[in-house]
Amino acid sequence: MTPYNIIIRPLMTEKTTKQKEASNQLSFEVDRQANRIEIRRAIEMIFTVRVAKVRTMQVKGKTKQRGRIIGKRRNWKKAIVTLMPGERIAFFEGA
Repeated sequence: MTPYNIIIRPLMTEKTTKQKEASNQLSFEVDRQANRIEIRRAIEMIFTVRVAKVRTMQVKGKTKQRGRIIGKRRNWKKAIVTLMPGERIAFFEGA
């Protein structure tokens, strides 16, 4: 798997913005089969930064209903990446 297949997209919410400012943490949606080591290497290769810690979690898809039709959103994996002190990713600076 290439680094660009492991990292699917960055997550930009109010909570992740506060995490970025307070403790230099970034959140990403990642491939469900990727482990912490692969995620760390992918972030370091794509953004050329040093990673201190990676935390992962499985996010369960919500059940949604429109009238009598019941559907389900997909399950996905979330990674919270803590960068070394002084490291920044320019991609997130304008957001």
